[in-house]
Amino acid sequence: MDVTVKNKVLQSLAALILENKQQIIAANKEDLLLCQSKDESIIDRLKVNDQKVDGMIRSVEDVIQIEDPEGVVLYRHIQENGIIIENKTVPFGKILIIYESRPDVTIEAAVAAFKSGNKIILKGGKEARITNLFLVSLWKKALEANGCDSDYVTYLDISREATQQLIKDNTQKIDLIIPRGGDALINFVKQHSSIPMIISGRGNNFVYIDDESDFDMAVAIILNGKERISVCNAIDKVLINKNITDVKTKITDLHQQLTKNNISVFGNSQVNAIDTNITIDESATILWEEFLASKIYIAMVDNLEESISLINTHSGGHSASIITSNTDKAKHFQMQVDCAAVYHNASTRFTDGGQFGFGSEIAISTQKMHFRGPVGVGQLVTNKWFIQGSGQIRK
Repeated sequence: MDVTVKNKVLQSLAALILENKQQIIAANKEDLLLCQSKDESIIDRLKVNDQKVDGMIRSVEDVIQIEDPEGVVLYRHIQENGIIIENKTVPFGKILIIYESRPDVTIEAAVAAFKSGNKIILKGGKEARITNLFLVSLWKKALEANGCDSDYVTYLDISREATQQLIKDNTQKIDLIIPRGGDALINFVKQHSSIPMIISGRGNNFVYIDDESDFDMAVAIILNGKERISVCNAIDKVLINKNITDVKTKITDLHQQLTKNNISVFGNSQVNAIDTNITIDESATILWEEFLASKIYIAMVDNLEESISLINTHSGGHSASIITSNTDKAKHFQMQVDCAAVYHNASTRFTDGGQFGFGSEIAISTQKMHFRGPVGVGQLVTNKWFIQGSGQIRK
């Protein structure tokens, strides 16, 4: 599809979202009323307000500005016999995304897939069914208004069991699956399907505060990392170098700041010995756990190497940050920590397709192939060899 047509569809979609803003919010209120869960993180993901609708529109408008990722020449070679060999980007084909109760994904994931030339099958969480079906109806209108097949965006309004059967049998001839969910979903796809997969795994992100650091900066970054608890780029764990100066005052201040923001603070026995108001938790699973809650865990470490080891052992491979004024330590941390995004003196909340300049994202990949980190328009392509000849044969 020509990029001009793609952009016209996206312009129509942005206009329809704006025109139907109140209807989108009304549909979402129905979902909220029907939602059985009282989990704070689920409600945060599910709720759509003016700000979230504006974010949907902005993501569409941003993707319109991105160059067409199809047909980019990655490699070119001309043989002595005149054969021209080129490697170019091409769409995957048909993508299935299974995602949590976030209606904004219905727009953002499909926008990224469509601009990349792919068809997309959406399977959102049942809690967002009414909102998602309305948003997909806007997609259909935008496609049809520009003479495009409406099946570029399809919504699966089926049960979990039927979805599992689809994954097993691949009756839809899917080329790529993106399971955005817990380990149970990811493991099911791994075990029951041979379709290539991009894993959008758990967060469980760490911040390491070095003994050479601006502690006020560290506190600000940690608070920012807990502003939204339902997102995968939130901060869950804080590792503090035991040699940091005035450690008691600093840990007490961090605890007070977190408590003031209604965040429950837990820690190991070393942290509790410094501030007895911090609840001890030394369970075997605490360092592995992604909280998705107003909760944070603090641990003391002996040095930089211990922080790297703990992160590589327990994190979800998503994001990690070091707070230090020592650039050599920062470079070492960033090279050795095995996460998709590694930060120096910045919040992990920036691990996001929009923040990285992608416009929108379909997932944040925590695997190393085909791509790692935010997956947007430019990452939803594969490659293909195009060879032009004039009758040459190999001798």
